[in-house]
Amino acid sequence: MADIAAPSSMSARADHRSSLHKLMQRKSTIAFLMALPLILLILILVAYPAGYAIYLSTLNKSMTKFVGFGNFEFLFKRATFWDIVFQSCLFAITAVIFKAIIGFMVAHFVHNIPSKGQRKWRGMLLVPWVIPPAMSTLAWLWLFDPSYSAFNWIFHQFGLGSISWLGETGWARFSVILVNIWAGAPFFMIMYLAALKSVPEQLYEAASIDGATWWQRIWYVTLPMMRNIIAITALFSTIVTFANFDIVRVLTAGGPLTSTHLFATWAFKIGIESGDIPLGATVSLFMVPILAVGAAFILRDISKRGSEV
Repeated sequence: MADIAAPSSMSARADHRSSLHKLMQRKSTIAFLMALPLILLILILVAYPAGYAIYLSTLNKSMTKFVGFGNFEFLFKRATFWDIVFQSCLFAITAVIFKAIIGFMVAHFVHNIPSKGQRKWRGMLLVPWVIPPAMSTLAWLWLFDPSYSAFNWIFHQFGLGSISWLGETGWARFSVILVNIWAGAPFFMIMYLAALKSVPEQLYEAASIDGATWWQRIWYVTLPMMRNIIAITALFSTIVTFANFDIVRVLTAGGPLTSTHLFATWAFKIGIESGDIPLGATVSLFMVPILAVGAAFILRDISKRGSEV
């Protein structure tokens, strides 16, 4: 009996090794193993903080008592919270639209430059995006300074009055949006430039033969070919812009009063400066459903077009 059992056990081990060998040869297994470090990094740096933030949002200010949705109910009753929602949406939507338009125009400008000069222009135009935001925002803070503003000095040369760039609600909102556009438009430019170079020249030639104007070539050839890149770039920029912290923090610190606060800066003010960490975590969580809805629409549109091709 022992002699019979030994070959059977050896056969089972051989089958196990064979199945393991086949599993390791699958592309999906290799892809998973190669992505495993990144998955672990995401779990550590994203999933755990997100889960801990959800846990904190269910506690009271002293973090000693479970209050459930009490923090959310408290925020819903505050007019300031709805001002923050409006300002965050205004900031993100306006900035992304102008970044997309400016990036598209500049990408076309660079794309039509001879190849020898493109590298120089790409390098210069990427400078605002490469510089650390806090550092570049300090330069803008000097430009908006109430006493020594370079913009106001130029206005004085033309006999115009000074503008309180960061002291009035309208101008303060304009200023933070302007700086965000300046810093983020180069990202759109480089993404669109890469997409433009992937559009076959034969399509433009065929459109020209058919008598299409410059605008018709843009509308019927360029935009359809770049549609997925435009959507993905806009989605990524919307997420980053919604979560923007440094520009508002350096320029206005949310002022005047709370007229330029965004989700990130108000969460910092409530959670860190005011010492109410659970309420600050609750504020930061409100970005998630807003961005999730936008991402769902954009990604569904992309997948729908992909299935049609």
